[in-house]
Amino acid sequence: MRISQLEGKCVALWGWGREGRAAFAVLRQRLPHLPLTLFCPPAEAEAARAETAGALQVETEVTAEALVRFEVVIKSPGISPYKPEAVQAATQGTQFIGGTSLWFSEHAQVDGTLPNTVCVTGTKGKSTTTSLLAHLLRAAGHRTGLAGNIGLPLLEVLDPQPAPEYWAVELSSYQTGEVACSGTRPDVAIVLNIFPEHLDWHGSEQRYIDDKLALVTGGHPRVAVLNAADQHLRVLDLPRSRIVWFNQLEGWHMVGEVVHRGAQPVFDTANTPLPGRHNRGNLCAVLAALEALGLDAVALAPAVQSFRPLPNRLQLLGERDGLRWVNDSISTTPHASLAALDCFAGQRIALLVGGHDRGLDWSDFLAHMAHDVPPVEIVTMGGNGPRINALLRPLADAGRFGLHAAADLPQAVELARAALGEQGGVVLLSPGAPSFGAYRDYVARGRHFAELAGFDPDSISAIPGLGIG
Repeated sequence: MRISQLEGKCVALWGWGREGRAAFAVLRQRLPHLPLTLFCPPAEAEAARAETAGALQVETEVTAEALVRFEVVIKSPGISPYKPEAVQAATQGTQFIGGTSLWFSEHAQVDGTLPNTVCVTGTKGKSTTTSLLAHLLRAAGHRTGLAGNIGLPLLEVLDPQPAPEYWAVELSSYQTGEVACSGTRPDVAIVLNIFPEHLDWHGSEQRYIDDKLALVTGGHPRVAVLNAADQHLRVLDLPRSRIVWFNQLEGWHMVGEVVHRGAQPVFDTANTPLPGRHNRGNLCAVLAALEALGLDAVALAPAVQSFRPLPNRLQLLGERDGLRWVNDSISTTPHASLAALDCFAGQRIALLVGGHDRGLDWSDFLAHMAHDVPPVEIVTMGGNGPRINALLRPLADAGRFGLHAAADLPQAVELARAALGEQGGVVLLSPGAPSFGAYRDYVARGRHFAELAGFDPDSISAIPGLGIG
């Protein structure tokens, strides 16, 4: 649906975060006389009225009866379309869309295609991969837009002048389905991996997988760049897309720390600024996408040396009091915590895990702690901290590692300091769980961690290259 097609319809916004504000701004610019209603929590209502100078009718009770009054509801990504009130309203004719869908519809050509637009998704690594893609495109001299779930809503860059030659767009599982529903076809789509995540939003593991894969199963990109090592991806059949596999011998893959294209060694990643071997491996996905765009990926690979890592993603804050502090606040699954641990194998580590409990299965994490070299200390915290602690207790009692329970992040930091002591080591915040409840988002959690460690939160928060450049 294009923005012009909203003219004359009964339209509401649902959610007043940055995405909701972006949608309001665009609609006010394009359709200044379109009446709008906003659904938001009571705590946000007064601010919304003040920010919009009364241009919004604000309602704080979200029911099916309230939603069904509207032909179109533009919802923020964090609001699940599987909520009972949304499902009921949809069955009665209300159409739910998001800013992602509007952006894709606005940018599509007449045949629905989006030339030179690369979409990136995956359970872990998607932000670094999208940012790295934009970095290499810019290194080749191309004006490139970096936006989406990475921290800049697409509607905030709806019509930049001059327009970029390429778009690097990160999509979460909340947004991938919108691409399919928009009826548009991205040029290239990268899917890195799939692990159980966001089950509270999607309702089940299978629905999460289906929603995540909708980018390629429903979006029908010209080229789908897929990870051959992922069990959910290697079985896909995409008759409307050309599949390019990475992490297999015939394509882009890693041999040790060296990126290969088939049998050809291309680039040694050992001393690159990419944090973690999984992110260095995702360089293979980026290079495959660049080739799909018709660019010389072999020539561009060395430009990774000037890449600046993203905040909150295995971010080395520095050293304080003989301890190295690493901020991996973006980690919201046990698999992400395991990947973070792998980066510091052989070092003394105090791992801080836990947060909002979404019921994710920690059995794989437990298995790794039982059979692989574990960290010296594990500190559990947050809503699912007691559950993780109880799961790990038998291994701790058997002497595999030290185990400590904290009520919150400040206490967890103090316990980590004490556990590592004068011998030093790495304090690694990789929670494997969301920040909901305790913090506004993972960025706020990362900033608090930096502050507790003695660093300036403002100096570690900016995402390099975000926007048009």
